Amino acid sequence: MRIFSTPAKTLKMAAARKTVSRLENDIEKFRFECNWEKVLELVKGIKTKTPALETLGHLALGEAELELHLLQHPPTHQNIELARKELSNAKHHLQQAAKTSNKHAVKTEAQFLLAKLYYATGDYDDALKFLEKAHPEEISVQETSPARLKMLAESYAIKGMCLECLNNKSGHKHNKKPDKKEKEMEILACYEKAGDLALLYLQRVDQKNAGANVSGSSSLGGSSHMAGPVLETAVQKAPLLRIQEGKLDEGIDRFRTILKAVEVRTSQTMRATVARELAEVLLRGVCMHHYTPPSAEGSILSSLKDERSGSLKSSGSSFANLRPIASRGTLGKPKMYSTESIFVPKNVEEEALLLLLISELQVNRDVVLSRHKEHSESRKHTFLNATAVYDLLAITLVRRAQYNMLADTLDRTMKFSFEEFHMWFQFGLALASAGRHARALRVLRECSRMEPKNHIVLLEAAKICYDTLELIDDGIEFCQKAVAAEGNPAAVSRGYLMLGMGYGQKAHEVTIHKERQDYQKKALQALNKAYLIDSQDYTILYHTALQLALSRQIPEALQKVRGALKLNADDLNSLHLLSLLLSAQKQFSEALNVIEVAANQYPDKISLLFTKIKLEEVCLGPEEALVTCKQLLNCWKQTYDASLRTDEVVRGTGLIEKVTSDKRSLAQMHISEFSDRDSGSVQNSLAASRVEQALSEVGASSTESTIPRQGSQFVWNIQARIWLTIAELYLLLDKPTEARACVQEACAIFPLSHQVMFMRGCVHEHREAWSEAKNCYDSSLSFNPTHIKSLQNLGRVLFYQENYQLAEKVLRDAVNIDPTAHMSWINLGKVLEAQGEYESASDCLLTGLQLEATSPVQPFSIVSKTF
Repeated sequence: MRIFSTPAKTLKMAAARKTVSRLENDIEKFRFECNWEKVLELVKGIKTKTPALETLGHLALGEAELELHLLQHPPTHQNIELARKELSNAKHHLQQAAKTSNKHAVKTEAQFLLAKLYYATGDYDDALKFLEKAHPEEISVQETSPARLKMLAESYAIKGMCLECLNNKSGHKHNKKPDKKEKEMEILACYEKAGDLALLYLQRVDQKNAGANVSGSSSLGGSSHMAGPVLETAVQKAPLLRIQEGKLDEGIDRFRTILKAVEVRTSQTMRATVARELAEVLLRGVCMHHYTPPSAEGSILSSLKDERSGSLKSSGSSFANLRPIASRGTLGKPKMYSTESIFVPKNVEEEALLLLLISELQVNRDVVLSRHKEHSESRKHTFLNATAVYDLLAITLVRRAQYNMLADTLDRTMKFSFEEFHMWFQFGLALASAGRHARALRVLRECSRMEPKNHIVLLEAAKICYDTLELIDDGIEFCQKAVAAEGNPAAVSRGYLMLGMGYGQKAHEVTIHKERQDYQKKALQALNKAYLIDSQDYTILYHTALQLALSRQIPEALQKVRGALKLNADDLNSLHLLSLLLSAQKQFSEALNVIEVAANQYPDKISLLFTKIKLEEVCLGPEEALVTCKQLLNCWKQTYDASLRTDEVVRGTGLIEKVTSDKRSLAQMHISEFSDRDSGSVQNSLAASRVEQALSEVGASSTESTIPRQGSQFVWNIQARIWLTIAELYLLLDKPTEARACVQEACAIFPLSHQVMFMRGCVHEHREAWSEAKNCYDSSLSFNPTHIKSLQNLGRVLFYQENYQLAEKVLRDAVNIDPTAHMSWINLGKVLEAQGEYESASDCLLTGLQLEATSPVQPFSIVSKTF
């Protein structure tokens, strides 16, 4: 029996050694992968007991418990008491490993981990003592394993954090060093060293994993947590400390250096955070005139191409076309990208936008979509990170007026923004700014559902309803909800203001006299309530004056608009309305003085010049008004012409160039002589090519409605209106040929505009060509059935043609649409007189004369509503 016992015992011992070796390899493997749950499971299941394995088990257990705790509860001042309670067992295991280990490497790792544990529990002196025992400066970076490299990086980070915490405690023995500057430099050096080693560690981990199968990662310790909270903090601390010291350029350079490190899969989350922080620093702290772009450093790096220039195989790298290089003689530094042939931002906004787009790509990928309760914390954390990036992205894109891009970007956030009011509201505002009003309203409705008493959401939705979608009833409903919600008195006052504006628009829409009066009364009541809440808001007085003016209560309107000007003497709309009210009282000279003051103060506001032309026509005659018309053409050309030429094909026949270059006034020159002989064929071809486009623009060109929103169509409409105004003045001077040339130019810009058709009818009417004039007025009304002037002139032409019944019908329609238009009543009175209805005719003529006494030179409705 003794002969066979020795071989059997030998085989048993070999099997035990093999088992121990396999267990050690598995433990090291899971430690390398930061898969701490697997480490706990493996160590607790060990049955074979050897001194070396027992020491490694203590080390692995202590490290796993410590790392899992720190991933859930980062080492902050608020978590110190919790760490002292929960890390007692981990502390015991690490102390056992430090005492019983015969291997210097295991003992050093245990000391590193104990230093990390003492930092988490707030024992900064003990942490520094263990770091001094471990001697991290003696460890070779090039020869060490990735796991030890991580511990080495953490040791420098913990040293910097401990020194910083002790430095902030006044009267502590560590604060007795005479040179405070040296301590700050030491702390900064520790953070920068830790940051460089952390990036190098992540690069080595990725390089080692490139061709290997990595086991399933822990729910807490996956690839996105390879660095851990300590190293992530250290990487971000170094540049921030420089910025806090007032060294903004050095802090920005440090951020850029971190981002130049070769990207690997495990550093993408950290990289996104650094990119976001750098973007925030650039947007908040860097002036455009003092911005220094990133340096290419091509001459320095060109000498380093021959050293280890092989590319790292990173599955998640977003810089696949760049070649990584290593710096000569800089051990402990991460591999950096070559800066040859790469994009260099030219200004602060370009760099911030580039950084935020990089961050946006990562946070959009990392955000947790699951709605399970077990993922609520991680979902909240990733959502907050995403919100920070998208808020900065909104600031950057709004500065560059890239509203469509912002709307498309925020559209991607909807997949993880369920019931998140902030992101929905940002999205709605972006859509509204981009001109996508219908969808913006739907988004704002959803925001209103989330926060039913949010005044800003309700008023913004009402503004869209009033201003663009013409959903007056919906806008009134939003305003009623706003005034019903309790809260800020200023917001409630604004709600009543917009409610009054909505009722005013509704009064303009209805044709039944009683309904119109009811809505006008409601509008004034709402505006008075707004004034009682906030009597210092000049816009309330302005809109009250406008509503009174539309109701032809001129003295009361004058009192309100003067009150508005007392609160804000420079308000453009109040000055414009004051001028119109003075003209309604037939104080034309005073009105002209007011409009000249306003035009001098706002030289680029073309709407003021149109009113000035009308007042000059009354006060000084059509010749003087034509001088202002030429100034208006020059103003349009200087303001808009250059931008429009770059955006699209120029409209018109080029008459504006010839007129503005001629030194004579419009009253002296002959517009018709500038027209080409073949202008008719040119205009016909232009009209044929733009028929479809013009049909969509008909509703936006009325001078008696709200001025359309800014855009190229609005700009071309202004030039067309100028030519039509000049044509009207030429007719007053009995120059129908010149008027016809102006109408042709306007037609070349908007061939199917109802205003063009109307003015063409005026030219025919001036020549007493009644049939042609009637056809033009009919065409104008086919495009805009509510155009009052077309109805008035059509009724007059029918009267001249002795078609009294049809003339009466047309003029009664005009009176129903706008009962304050005095010419409708006067023409109707003439038609009724011709039919022998003298009593009704007398009433109509008397009403027309009374309205004429309060009629301004231009309709009150041309003044901006100022939402």
